[in-house]
Amino acid sequence: MAACSTTPQPQQPQPPKPTEPVRMPPPVGPVYVPEQPPPAQPTQPPAPAPLFTPTSFSTLPGWEQDDLRQAWPAFMQSCRTLNKADWKTVCAAARTIDAGDAAAVRRFFETWFVPNLVRSSDGADTGLITGYYEAMLYGSRKRGGAFQTPLYRVPPDLLTVDLGSVYPQLKNMRLRGRLSGKTVLPYNTRAEIARAPLAGKELLWVNDPVESFFLEVQGSGRVQLDTGETVRVAYADQNGHPYKTIGRWLVEQGELTAEQSTAQGIRAWIAANPGRRQELFNVNPSYIFFREEKLPDPSLGPKGALGVPLTPGRSVAIDPTLLPLGAPLFLATTEAASEAPMQRLMMAQDTGGAIRGAVRADFFYGFGPDAMDRAGKMKQRGTIWVLLPRPAVP
Repeated sequence: MAACSTTPQPQQPQPPKPTEPVRMPPPVGPVYVPEQPPPAQPTQPPAPAPLFTPTSFSTLPGWEQDDLRQAWPAFMQSCRTLNKADWKTVCAAARTIDAGDAAAVRRFFETWFVPNLVRSSDGADTGLITGYYEAMLYGSRKRGGAFQTPLYRVPPDLLTVDLGSVYPQLKNMRLRGRLSGKTVLPYNTRAEIARAPLAGKELLWVNDPVESFFLEVQGSGRVQLDTGETVRVAYADQNGHPYKTIGRWLVEQGELTAEQSTAQGIRAWIAANPGRRQELFNVNPSYIFFREEKLPDPSLGPKGALGVPLTPGRSVAIDPTLLPLGAPLFLATTEAASEAPMQRLMMAQDTGGAIRGAVRADFFYGFGPDAMDRAGKMKQRGTIWVLLPRPAVP
């Protein structure tokens, strides 16, 4: 019996019973609730500044001192291409003006036009003013001797699509590329063209690869051939890649200071670093193709984007997506590498791959060593007023 008996198990402690929550008496008086901040309102970006602000000729610095007769030939060149109704009326009136009468020329502009201060979208009314020129190179129609650098004509496989013909809001914009089967690919960059030259597409051969590069930056120039003939080479097309400044790259790399990044400073850097010349050029993927033109009158400048000869000291290149090509502009800036004021009436007759923005202009200096020197040093700040016919004033 003892063996069959069971030993009593010790009693397990019981968990405590849950206690009832303590109930507080209702509050007496108002209860303070922390004030919550109002929900944040979405911030609206500031409205862009108006592109044009009408003003008066009396606000233009140096307007009274400029001899407008010097700008008159360039203005009449613009009138050859300005076909809108407002411009036709203005240009018809211009044909009745005595170009040698300074008072009549001034009265014409002040009667028919309203100056409009140009601002960028952030409201700034000053921007970069640079310079360009018509270059002189030496070359041959055949490769040989010193003539080892090609200037190319437009290659037949370069496709150009006018986007404005499909999307009106993309006026003045073009897409360039090449076909690979049924696929459109970007056209070759400068580096790719350097590695795989466009054999058979050479227009001329020149003796200086550095001047050939700067010829592309200027957009046009003259080539004195080994036969004694001088021809003009003009912009024909571009490979579709964006223009990038080699001077800015040299500054970013610490090779030059901002003050040294002029055409003269860049040429000096290349002379000191000949092994890196192509590396520097490849920074700019854009590549320009040329066409040959006769040079019947060496006193006339090359044709700009407007299709009329450029006038030294009175023609500028602008961004045609923001400013009207062909319109008169009043430019207030300073002389190249100087604080001396340069305030004069100009004509917007050209464009350029590096000319982007409303308050941005490239001053055409003309042809010759002096023009090259001054254009290379021109990197000033300036203000622009665009002159619009009175019926067309916004």
